[in-house]
Amino acid sequence: MSSEGFLKEMQTIGEKFLLKLQKLPKADPVEIVSFCVVLLFIVTVLVLMIIACSCCCYSCCSCDGRPDHRRRKIQVRPIAH
Repeated sequence: MSSEGFLKEMQTIGEKFLLKLQKLPKADPVEIVSFCVVLLFIVTVLVLMIIACSCCCYSCCSCDGRPDHRRRKIQVRPIAH
């Protein structure tokens, strides 16, 4: 998908979302609850992605951007007799 197609698709999704928000006060309770559930799902996925990315970055890099060599696992080999 080209960048122009992607931007057009994002604009279409944004317009549909705004239209849905405008119609929400007049909607029936089932539609309001379903909209809230979908919105909660999207927010949960985004928060989990941010947490996963931050944990991954923290585990392989220290705060100043340098790798933390103290956390590297060392393999222990048996001593040959």
